[in-house]
Amino acid sequence: MGAKSTRIPPFMGTVRAKTAKGACLAAFGAPHGTPYPGIDNRVHQKAADAFRLAVKADGEWLDHHDYDFGGKLIPEDSGKAVDLGNLPTRSKDGRGNRKKIRTTTEAILAAGAAPILFGGDDSVPVPFIEGFAKSPPITILQIDAHIDWREERYKVREGFSSTMRRASEQPHVWRIVQAGARGLGSARQQELDDAAKWGARIIPCQQLHQKGVDIVLEHIEPNSDVVICLDLDVLDSSVMPAVAAPSPGGLSFIQLTDMIAAVAGKARIAGFNMVEFVPERDLTGTAAYTAARIALHVMAHMLRQSRRA
Repeated sequence: MGAKSTRIPPFMGTVRAKTAKGACLAAFGAPHGTPYPGIDNRVHQKAADAFRLAVKADGEWLDHHDYDFGGKLIPEDSGKAVDLGNLPTRSKDGRGNRKKIRTTTEAILAAGAAPILFGGDDSVPVPFIEGFAKSPPITILQIDAHIDWREERYKVREGFSSTMRRASEQPHVWRIVQAGARGLGSARQQELDDAAKWGARIIPCQQLHQKGVDIVLEHIEPNSDVVICLDLDVLDSSVMPAVAAPSPGGLSFIQLTDMIAAVAGKARIAGFNMVEFVPERDLTGTAAYTAARIALHVMAHMLRQSRRA
């Protein structure tokens, strides 16, 4: 599935593997998704490895108490978590990239594991979500500054502006909850109307600030399977400057991790993807560490859920 690397360590808490056989969770990177003409998607291609490197040193402290969880980050009786490395995607090969992402996701699920995907731009969740077609119906929780309901852009239908539109067309997606939209560019009126007509639950970032992240739970059914699609630009630009579209007024790290914990307490996190990181904009390395730590929060909740299954 993934390409081996002798220099980049597996993501913290995982072990390098070629397949997800025998694992309860499998992470992989997809450096490229579906390109737009004239927009360079290579700015995201080193994101997955940036996350792995950011928490490399922390991997030596897995036996220590983690105050975010009141114990070890990864419980000793958890199932095995593996890192399959990065898919051999190519910048301009949208069709080939989508096939690689979809088939890898399908293989992970067929092995009985839950997939974690590190992008890449926000087009990589399209085939990731398609990979759940043979699984039980899913709720998508998109946490993003943008709602991504464009029918097409530059005559491309599978690009990063159309992620939730394409998800809405998949029969196994029975609910879409979208949290964090803010600022200019979140949508034109037509996209908002189309999302509302389909039944998407849209919770703007301002409402999250005013009412708290628990308003997301109103739209999550108990014990349902939730796939979290996280675009890192949902975070405030002071916290996450290393994205394609940083902007003020976003979520804090605590708000985001509280939301993830709340969802994990009510439903099952069936999959997770994290996109839009731009390593070249991370001048101090703290943004990669913040993003990796968010992924670790998700992974920790998923491992705890697999323990209870």
